[in-house]
Amino acid sequence: MSLTRTAIHRFRYIYRTISPPQPSPISDRFLSHHPIPKPFQFHFSFYSSSSSLKQESVNGGDDVYPTGDFNFVPVTGFNKFAVKLKTLIALPWERIQHGSVLKIILRGQISDQLNSRFSRVLSLPRICDNLLKAAYDPRISAVYLHIDILNCGWGKIDEIRRQVLNFRKSGKFVVAYVPSCREKEYYIACACEEIYVPPSAYFSLFGLTVQAGFVRGVLDNLGIEPQVEKFGKYKSAGEQLTRKTMSEDNREMLTTLLDNIYSNWLDKVSSARGKKREDIENFINEGVYQVDRLKEEGFISSILYDDEVMTRLKERLQVNTNKNLPIVDFRKYSGVRKWTVGISGGKELIAVIRASGTIRRVESPLSAPSKGIIGEKFIEKIRRVRESNKFKAAIIRIDSPGGDALASDLMWREIRLLAASKPVIASMSDLAASGGYYMAMGAGVIVAESLTLTGSIGVVAGKFNLGKLYEKIGFNKEIISRGKYAELLAAEQRSFRPHEAELFAKSAQNIYKQFRDKAAFSRSMTVDKMEEVAQGRVWTGTDAASHGLVDAIGGLSRAIAIAKLKANIPQDRQVTVVELSRPSPSLPEILSGLGNSLVGVDQTLKELLHDLTFSDGVQARMDGIMFQKLEGYPSANPILALMKDYLSSM
Repeated sequence: MSLTRTAIHRFRYIYRTISPPQPSPISDRFLSHHPIPKPFQFHFSFYSSSSSLKQESVNGGDDVYPTGDFNFVPVTGFNKFAVKLKTLIALPWERIQHGSVLKIILRGQISDQLNSRFSRVLSLPRICDNLLKAAYDPRISAVYLHIDILNCGWGKIDEIRRQVLNFRKSGKFVVAYVPSCREKEYYIACACEEIYVPPSAYFSLFGLTVQAGFVRGVLDNLGIEPQVEKFGKYKSAGEQLTRKTMSEDNREMLTTLLDNIYSNWLDKVSSARGKKREDIENFINEGVYQVDRLKEEGFISSILYDDEVMTRLKERLQVNTNKNLPIVDFRKYSGVRKWTVGISGGKELIAVIRASGTIRRVESPLSAPSKGIIGEKFIEKIRRVRESNKFKAAIIRIDSPGGDALASDLMWREIRLLAASKPVIASMSDLAASGGYYMAMGAGVIVAESLTLTGSIGVVAGKFNLGKLYEKIGFNKEIISRGKYAELLAAEQRSFRPHEAELFAKSAQNIYKQFRDKAAFSRSMTVDKMEEVAQGRVWTGTDAASHGLVDAIGGLSRAIAIAKLKANIPQDRQVTVVELSRPSPSLPEILSGLGNSLVGVDQTLKELLHDLTFSDGVQARMDGIMFQKLEGYPSANPILALMKDYLSSM
């Protein structure tokens, strides 16, 4: 994406804390001295949110950092009059009837990026943004949260739940309508004041599962032999290709992850519903699916259809039964500026660079421009922030399972260079594992959600021997080469020769050692200590913090508060957060928004075919672990789900 096409948006935050600012000098033996280029000039005019902070110990060692907790400050006096005036003279698309209810439909995939207006995928930043505006908007009386089956990780679920609770601090209320509900949906619904379900609702609070699919048997039947080298006994990405069953090391890791997620769910739900943890667990083990029982046991507020919920909202908001309840939908409300509802910011700028998806070094001609993390484009943004004197600090927002090891290392280098000139904070979303963690460890401070999947410090590399498949289909390939190792990756019609296998293994092991050693240096550990927590093991954010891989538990607001602390910006001073990573709309996105599903299918197939190789080199990637039954709707095809799980791990 060229500089002139990059859309840059501002979001402003207000913070207060009792912590004094502390400097964070960063030294790096991997850095050489580079001259700092001339600053790049930016010009913006968008505004956003507010919050306050307190000091709190969340995990061992992270109590030195401000929490970034939201504190609603009522608008009074002249400011209240100014907001009223702004809403009266608002632009046509910002005009909303007083007493309106903001309706948000949470369903399907949720992106961590600031999606374009053509995208049909929900955007986490926009969800948070709209709930913040609604808290201060005098025209919004309540939020009606329509929750359906979600396809995202627990990090985003925690952030949405946090934002719902923040909205309620304004004194306004949130009600949830849940026609189809599993554990993730209920986890969010519990943050609402009331939970309504229709009589025919699909409720399946039966517990959580973790699944790992293995395709070695499929490959054997096709005549394909995977030759994989993995470093890290917990690095399970290669296992899906080479094994037919789960290894004990992988089982140990997945069991620990599942126990952490399940325990957190029980704790949060029992607290929200005012019940004992044991009672929640016993109820789940009964296999209750009848909504009548859910109401009797206090898991939901009432059994109502959508129109009946609307009637109840009218009564609560004292709207005449003969009139329609004023509803504003999510997309329309996204067009309301924060300036309109009185949210302002300050002069100091903090950059936010988002990195979501699989890591590639260069952009593939088969991939959409906004898909995944393209190393060379990410590096451009990092350098732009480093060259500008306007930015006091930077936040790298990561939601990635990893990918190309070389690209990960190049981005790590640039993040370290940036951290040598100004504070850099890594903020993790659903996952920042393997190559995603490689990026994060270049920052001065790492912040993760309690259930972020992170770590996975390991590498996997390999090739497919297609010799038997070629025989079955009558295909032959011959190679003429010069050089002992010339056919190392070119000869896919045969297995590695002994000297090739040795070189291939040593090359992958060397990359693993670089990854591990740089992780040890970045986290101020000995190599032996890092080896204990590396080996490809995936950790939840909480466990990662206890093992020194993460510094603090929290969301983006905490990362911003820590950035202020490290930049010596008083916590009670407003700052402006500049988003640098909003994708420009592509033609496939536009056509998809118009309902042309064939474009999306064709694009997906091309990307899957491109990714079904190790041609980009050694991979620093976390495998496609499936949490909480099959992803998608209850009728999802298990074979398709297995293929999705396998393909996502490549």
